[in-house]
Amino acid sequence: MQVLKHAKKKLRQDKVRTERNKKVKETFKKLVKEAKLTKKAETVSKAFSAIDKAAKHHILEKNKAAHMKSALSKFVEGKITAAPVKKAVKKAKGASKKIVSKKSLAAAAAKSK
Repeated sequence: MQVLKHAKKKLRQDKVRTERNKKVKETFKKLVKEAKLTKKAETVSKAFSAIDKAAKHHILEKNKAAHMKSALSKFVEGKITAAPVKKAVKKAKGASKKIVSKKSLAAAAAKSK
């Protein structure tokens, strides 16, 4: 059977992608181990970043990345948050806008004259 041109190209692409994925995977594993040992906010922050990059490149599944980050945050001495949580803002009761049609504006103008 022939070895087609596109098959050769696919092998070249796979080799490059494998090397890239291996590098990202080794980096995040190393940083996670370091974060677990030192238990400092700075190292945990670097590990979070590496985990996010691995999830972005589909090396880790996004829910596994979230699970790992949650587990790492428990190791930290002090507090660290992945992202600040925004609180919902409540509107005052009479603060909503009324939708006014052109006809009602014309009628109001005619009454005032």
